[in-house]
Amino acid sequence: MSDRVIFEAQGIDVFYGTSQILFDVSLAVVEGQTMALLGRNGAGKSTTLKAIAGIAPPARGRVRVADVEMQGKKPYVIARAGIGFVPEDRQVFPEHSVEDNLVIAAKKGPAGQDYWNLNRIYEMFPLLAPLKQRMAGHLSGGEQQMLTIARTLMGNPIGLLLDEPSEGLAPVIVQRIGELLRRLRDMGVTVLLAEQNMHFCLGIASHATIIDKGQIVYRDTIEALRQNEAVKSRYLAL
Repeated sequence: MSDRVIFEAQGIDVFYGTSQILFDVSLAVVEGQTMALLGRNGAGKSTTLKAIAGIAPPARGRVRVADVEMQGKKPYVIARAGIGFVPEDRQVFPEHSVEDNLVIAAKKGPAGQDYWNLNRIYEMFPLLAPLKQRMAGHLSGGEQQMLTIARTLMGNPIGLLLDEPSEGLAPVIVQRIGELLRRLRDMGVTVLLAEQNMHFCLGIASHATIIDKGQIVYRDTIEALRQNEAVKSRYLAL
């Protein structure tokens, strides 16, 4: 793992209208790292990911993606930075086939990388291969989640921002997504994973950051968090 920082927020404040959601939030995810951003519902996890992705620009502070300053940049510049954002609500194209959803997203990464193609995606997501001609709107929630992650990888991003990938899914599908994320981690893919479910992140993430009421309140290895009962009971819904 290198020391190159892929996703970085420095002292960011984010507002929705007149309501402040994030307060002086700072975090950094280095290349090849999988970091869990944990917190209860409404703590500010999704807003932090959206701030990094350029969807909820900070009023104060700085966001950098792979050494590039994001604040003040036009949307197309942010889009070309190579951020792979997987939203909580999945957002598949329901009237298009699974394969069409993948092909639509295909592009080279910001440095011209083209590792992810249809063949590699079907190898990594064997569940999707027999469904390639099915309309995405007819997939189950778990299948749509797999498709959304796969479609994001087709853009050859420099890293993934995953917003609550286990939310509302059957335990067997959650287990499959966990296995997928472990494989991506072992391949060196950089991931910032927003989750309420700490147990899902054990064995996937190496580090954990906890956000509560819009502020970062804890950061350490996932193993240290596993053993810290006081922090878990105070800030996490277990």
